[in-house]
Amino acid sequence: MGDRYSFSLTTFSPSGKLVQIEYALAAVNKGVTSVGLKGTNGIVIATERKSHSPLLEDNSIEKVSIICRNIGMVYSGMGPDARILLDKARKSAQEYKRVYLEEPSVMIMVKEIASIMQEFTQSGGVRPFGVSLLIAGFDDNGPSLYQVDPSGSYFAWKASAIGKNMINAKTFLEKRYSETMELEDAVHTAILTLKEGYEGTMVESGIEIGIAYLENTTTKEGDKIQQGRFKKLSEPEIKDYLSNL
Repeated sequence: MGDRYSFSLTTFSPSGKLVQIEYALAAVNKGVTSVGLKGTNGIVIATERKSHSPLLEDNSIEKVSIICRNIGMVYSGMGPDARILLDKARKSAQEYKRVYLEEPSVMIMVKEIASIMQEFTQSGGVRPFGVSLLIAGFDDNGPSLYQVDPSGSYFAWKASAIGKNMINAKTFLEKRYSETMELEDAVHTAILTLKEGYEGTMVESGIEIGIAYLENTTTKEGDKIQQGRFKKLSEPEIKDYLSNL
């Protein structure tokens, strides 16, 4: 009888579950581990970058992505699904900036992405997105870290992990995380968390890291201001962090 409901997205099972969403979470749990940490002055998101073949170009794999100037994301699960959500998020951010002449807040982007994911849980002829996202950004409210799941639910986190080593990573974060942690310490903790379940020797080409922080900029009028910015760390920068562990 369970099979009767497992193939339907829009029908609840007698136990009150949408089984296809549980299957989507299973796809997420087969993906590589990704972590995110909130510091007092920024956010870090990091993930493993695994190639399926030594012949594959490492730089063709991208799991940490920039949505707009102040917001970025990392995913665990199905890459093509994440790519669709990334494209939709970037278009939404561009539309927002064209109308309001400023970058969107992190909450606005999270709600937009979560709404898209939720729509795919109650429409006929579609399936849920097989990804969970960690969205990091810096806006007028300071640094923010959100996790969005295939059901469209989202929560703000101080530190979180998704992917196949999620449970061990969260246990490690519970022991190591501190609310007084600054961005530099958060980057080191993120790397150590990934290292807990990393197979082999960790090298700079084997992980991706993105950080959200405040940047000093100058307006067209010559005024000096601070604005949120998200950027990906280069391999030499990651190498420096690895050498200091």
